[in-house]
Amino acid sequence: MPKPPPPAREPSFDAVLCDLDGVIRFYDMTEVTRLEEAAGLPPGSTAAIGYAPENDLPLLLGQITRSQWAQSIVRGLAPRVPLPHARALARAFSRADFRADAQVVDLLRRARRRCPLVLVTNAPPWLDNDLASLGLADLADGVINSSRVGIAKPDRRIYEIAAHRAGARTDRCLFVDDRPENIEAAVALGMTGVHFRGAGDLRTALAPLLG
Repeated sequence: MPKPPPPAREPSFDAVLCDLDGVIRFYDMTEVTRLEEAAGLPPGSTAAIGYAPENDLPLLLGQITRSQWAQSIVRGLAPRVPLPHARALARAFSRADFRADAQVVDLLRRARRRCPLVLVTNAPPWLDNDLASLGLADLADGVINSSRVGIAKPDRRIYEIAAHRAGARTDRCLFVDDRPENIEAAVALGMTGVHFRGAGDLRTALAPLLG
């Protein structure tokens, strides 16, 4: 007789807290790369400036607008390329197209049927519009956006806010992110951390929940 399947493991978490960018959402940098090559810049030069803490963090804390962020990119590029090139790069970077990973979205929707799902993201104030354009306005039970709460990962307070929104103790939360420093902060609070490098990592983490 065939052996019965082993009993499903009980999940070690009561809520899923998940990052957005680098896990669910991915940006298309094709046009930025084209403009960098045309300007004689190495690929990634604009991102290095746009994501530099002195430029990026004020945006993620809701302290500056998209236009002001773009201007900070122009200032960073201006010593290296003519001003029109700097402006074109800043605009392309700050308004780049994006897509959602369908596999990841499906896994998270399935997980949400079994437990609360809260997005925890360092994101700009216009995030709600972005989620709506992706058809993901209803993906999660809550969205903890750094620019709305004025706190960014890896500050422990944003994780505590997310756990509270999910209605779960911090030590009963599964936290998914693509950045090790954010995972380390979650683990320090007792959360189960998952380093996301692809949909397979999420599928494995959610297996006890999804069966």
